[in-house]
Amino acid sequence: TNCLTTVWRLFKNLSEDQQRYERQLIFEHPAFVKLCQQLLRESRRMTRGDLVFSLHAVVNLGVPQNTLLVQTLVRVCQEKLNQLDNRCISVLATTLAGLDKDKNVSALQAGLQLLVEQRIPNIGDIFILQNLMKCIGKDAPVFLKKKLEMAVLKEIDHLTFPNALRVFLALVAMNYCSIPILNACSRKIQENVHDAPFRQLILILEACYTLQYRNVKLFSALADYVNSTACLWDKRQIILFLSAFETLGFQPTELMGVFAEKVTEDPEFLNLKNLLIVLRVYSRLNYVPRGQKHLFFETLHSCLNKYLPQISNTELLKAVYSLCILGYLPHRALDELLQKDSRHELLLSDDLYKEQKEMMLRCVKACMELDSPSFTRPAFVLTENFSSLVSLNLRKARDTLIELLGDENMFRQNVQLPYKYHIDFEIRMDSDRKKVLPIAATDDHDDSSVQRLAFLFVPLSAFCVGTTHPQGKLAMKKRHLNKLGYHVILVLNKKFQEMTKEDAAEFLKGKIYSENAFPFSEVTVQDNN
Repeated sequence: TNCLTTVWRLFKNLSEDQQRYERQLIFEHPAFVKLCQQLLRESRRMTRGDLVFSLHAVVNLGVPQNTLLVQTLVRVCQEKLNQLDNRCISVLATTLAGLDKDKNVSALQAGLQLLVEQRIPNIGDIFILQNLMKCIGKDAPVFLKKKLEMAVLKEIDHLTFPNALRVFLALVAMNYCSIPILNACSRKIQENVHDAPFRQLILILEACYTLQYRNVKLFSALADYVNSTACLWDKRQIILFLSAFETLGFQPTELMGVFAEKVTEDPEFLNLKNLLIVLRVYSRLNYVPRGQKHLFFETLHSCLNKYLPQISNTELLKAVYSLCILGYLPHRALDELLQKDSRHELLLSDDLYKEQKEMMLRCVKACMELDSPSFTRPAFVLTENFSSLVSLNLRKARDTLIELLGDENMFRQNVQLPYKYHIDFEIRMDSDRKKVLPIAATDDHDDSSVQRLAFLFVPLSAFCVGTTHPQGKLAMKKRHLNKLGYHVILVLNKKFQEMTKEDAAEFLKGKIYSENAFPFSEVTVQDNN
């Protein structure tokens, strides 16, 4: 056991390439073969510690799981399970987390779950607890996950920074979102963020996405740290950070501004893969750098043109779509895209993502018309009522509007516009925004004498996390509705539903009769804290 664990300790500190080379030398060494044979013979006479640590070393050195040695050690661990102390249970749990499920491993995991359930009240070491959390995995019963959660919370005051990282990731392995534990871990991570290596920071953000945990303070602390040390990071590392933030829907404003400068100063580092990531991030998070908007777009457009001869059809569509969302028309790439569309090369009948691509292409074509400098606002906008039925989550808004305006004929609901745009409610007013006009009486009026209000009741996910800054698709829709002559009013539906009847009426009244139709800025979006 001492020999194996020493080899493992030396081995784990090597680089990945060195490990491959050393593993081959170890496996081919005659002494290693003898050592494994001796371990196989002595396994049933070994102490519990030697047994568990030997299995841990053998598995981590890369001895295949289907070998007689590994399977025998797993079976002997199963036989001696009740003799294991908490430390041995922790090591065994860590080992099993790295093994695939087979008959013996599954049986050992089931036995270990029962043992853990009995022992949890007596375990006061967070390091051991997080190992057990990783081992029991996402398939464990909820009551067992709850027991582990309560055990960790009892020791949460003694949480160290390394253990905070481990517990954070252990919750992912368990697929269990414990807000109290995550909040405690987040505070510890924020205090010690400068001690976290690059890979750990990425894992934290990925864990937040997996657990659907949104903590604006944590995200801001990580973004501020990366921004303040941006000169020390490789540009590709910053791209990975931005991509991780984008999947969370969080806009790290200052970091995106700093990175935009790096792109305009030296765009040569952007290969096609990184270019597509940058386009996706900036378009979804709806960020355009102040003061260098045109230069930033031109730089990205130039990079895209360079890759046009080798870019795939799908990548071309995604790139053009991203730039169009931001309101920029990349003419050369657009020409290429439309040629492919005319030759029916973009949308294949057996494409799994055909619907998504159709939506992207439709948006691109809408942008070509509405964002073109030559576009002029039409005197009349053809509309139709999509349906007289109102969805459950809009009934409160409909009833409030009837109460405010006195009649259902004073507004329209489920309105379908050109370019496949849809608005929840339309209200028409005189040019001074003093009086609401009946819908039927204004159908034949020139739009210059009528103000059109478009109410969009949108989910929280349509905004960047922790803000009322609309994400790319919503920002594009708002921009296009403005071009069609509408004053767009964005309402955060979740907060509206939480309002009392009186507050809801007062809120909509303020929006209808105010001189400016701004987003739902009165409501503060809360994070998990």
